[in-house]
Amino acid sequence: MKTKPTYPDFEYRQYEFLDKSRPVLVGGEGPAVIVIHESPGLYPAVADFGRRLVGQGFTVFMPSLTGRPGRDISIPYALQTLAVACVSREFAVWATGRNSPVTDWLRLLAHEAHRERGGPGVGAVGMCLTGGFALAMAADPVITAPALSQPSLPFPITPRQRRDPGVDCRTLERVADRVRNDGLCVMGLRFTGDRLCPGERFTTLKNALGDGFVAIEIDSRLGNPDGISPLAHSVLAFDYRGQPEHPTRRAELELFDFFRQRLLPAQV
Repeated sequence: MKTKPTYPDFEYRQYEFLDKSRPVLVGGEGPAVIVIHESPGLYPAVADFGRRLVGQGFTVFMPSLTGRPGRDISIPYALQTLAVACVSREFAVWATGRNSPVTDWLRLLAHEAHRERGGPGVGAVGMCLTGGFALAMAADPVITAPALSQPSLPFPITPRQRRDPGVDCRTLERVADRVRNDGLCVMGLRFTGDRLCPGERFTTLKNALGDGFVAIEIDSRLGNPDGISPLAHSVLAFDYRGQPEHPTRRAELELFDFFRQRLLPAQV
């Protein structure tokens, strides 16, 4: 990335792991939460979510994986970055039963964030293309609060892809072991009508993790009482509404509680 981001309230850093250097926006105080942006990149609505997390007492680490931080969302821009992701070896866009290789880099970022910020562990939020990344990261004990917002990989074309959780079997079993032995809990968020994040994917996670998977599913059926579009997809960013009683705001508050319970040190 040649130009610095246009978010002056975040510190611009560069982290290098596995011979790959990436920009990361960092802000706030307290335990760390890794916010992994959706397509097309760190556009303003994703940064706004990061700010709301900062307001809750967390340090936010927002790596830039695609696109240019600060650039607003548009259809041509989204299609451009999506095309890059589709040909990148770091994103498992189509393959079932496979981790996206970029999650290895993100786990190392989580360890560095934990060394910097301390606390019981690190939170992670993946969105859309990166939704399943937080699940893959949860195989590592440093991640104590993983959240999957509308996880969309692999793209749900076939029935097998619709069921696939976006990680390989070994990783899913490691996460299930942590649920059984460590009390890990995984949160998932989606709109009920979201074709990119089908309900079958959440069913797979529920079957694998049992009570260790908490699903928040927002009604987006045609004619739903909150007027949510049947095409709604982005729970925490593009389709988020901040009104106190809006379902996306209520979902976000549940996510904040989830992070507080699992990341903030116990009060003596």
